[in-house]
Amino acid sequence: MPFLTKKNDPELYPYRRGLHFAFFNALNWQVATGTPSVLFMAYLGADAFQTGLVYSWTLLLTPVQVFATLLLPKLGFKRLTLAGWGARSWFLLVPLALAVIAPAEPVPWMIYAMVSAMFFYSLSRSVGAAAITTWLQALVPANVRGRYWASDQIMAGAAAVGTLAVTALLFAVLPARWAFFSQYAISITGAWFALRCLQALPDITHPTVMSLAKIRADTPRHLFGSGPFRTYLWLAILYYVVVTPLSPFGAYYLKSTVGLSVSAIMTYTMLQYCGTIAGNWFMRSRIDATGAKPFFRASFVCFGVIVVGWLLCLRWPGAIAVLMPMLYFLLGVGGGVFTAANVSYLAKILPEHDRALPVSLHGAFTAFLGGLSPAIWGLVLKDSRNGTAMMAPGAFQVFFVVTLIGVLALVLLVNRMQERAGRVDPLLEGSWLLRPFRAMTYLINLVEPADRERKPADGSDAKR
Repeated sequence: MPFLTKKNDPELYPYRRGLHFAFFNALNWQVATGTPSVLFMAYLGADAFQTGLVYSWTLLLTPVQVFATLLLPKLGFKRLTLAGWGARSWFLLVPLALAVIAPAEPVPWMIYAMVSAMFFYSLSRSVGAAAITTWLQALVPANVRGRYWASDQIMAGAAAVGTLAVTALLFAVLPARWAFFSQYAISITGAWFALRCLQALPDITHPTVMSLAKIRADTPRHLFGSGPFRTYLWLAILYYVVVTPLSPFGAYYLKSTVGLSVSAIMTYTMLQYCGTIAGNWFMRSRIDATGAKPFFRASFVCFGVIVVGWLLCLRWPGAIAVLMPMLYFLLGVGGGVFTAANVSYLAKILPEHDRALPVSLHGAFTAFLGGLSPAIWGLVLKDSRNGTAMMAPGAFQVFFVVTLIGVLALVLLVNRMQERAGRVDPLLEGSWLLRPFRAMTYLINLVEPADRERKPADGSDAKR
């Protein structure tokens, strides 16, 4: 796929810049929105609340995509995407500088600077995300769209795992400040190349107006009206509220309290991605025959095992070296299986002609409320007794007990879900395996296009 030519794949070749974008973009978001930034917050001496807030910004600001769509009639898909994606990389200059100048003792203004920088990074990212998926969806012909999005996921996944491997190596051979500097330099470089790839793609026809009246009239019906969507929406909200804090606070605890090396935690995160791949590989040939409900249960059981494993590690710290690789692998399995089952189930309970708004509402509410969860838990988990960045041990155990109760509730709630067996067409070509915030971009279908015709992507526009 990195070496697409007119000879080996003439159909995808005109859209190769979009696939290259997926690769370079993953170099950016894997650092800026994932475990590397959580570990950098611990390095700066941030407490659990500040760390949870940085991790939550991407999810909390997802609804901005709804309002950003109002700019589409004036700017169009390409210009709006470039505006958002172009602005975000500038805010990563803040952690790049902080990595070099941060002293051994925490300096409050540096932590606040990082929290603010990641707020504006996530804000810009949400503006760009409002248009990009629909832009590429319309640009790529239907007969190769499935292959394109599958390739997109492979490129992004390879870059994400590669980024973690490289950063783990950097922390093994470099002092911490230069390793953090290098990881943000990689992220900024990835953002720059990703932007260049987008600039090489042609635009499509601008839309005209947004159906705000439809959103205003139909939203209460979808959220509170009886039916399978309402039942599943609130189950999904509970899921995201329960499981979203596991990843950031797990990494934060291992670094700030246990004292594991950044390299070791990066390796665990790579195991998480391996679990995601393994879980989806297992279910892809089975979900059409069995339906999504068994895989929802499997996902929730995985998280139950993870919580029990963490409680054992908190009680007997010596078990961390033995259990933690398995727990991270299961974290990937549980998250990946749920994400894929989620897409399949939504396609079954929503009519094809009226999917845009409920899918967007699903993405907005699950992302926003799921993003609130780490921020709120951060207030509970931070240890304010001695001014250190460590977690309060008792509160962390309470966190896992509450999480276990939530997981058990999810297992029981699955029984209330309705599902018909059989295969359905996916909601969106391209899975939410790595980027579930793409659900929000489905709202663009409520924009009325001025003309369905698009510019031909024969390579001539790409050379401008």
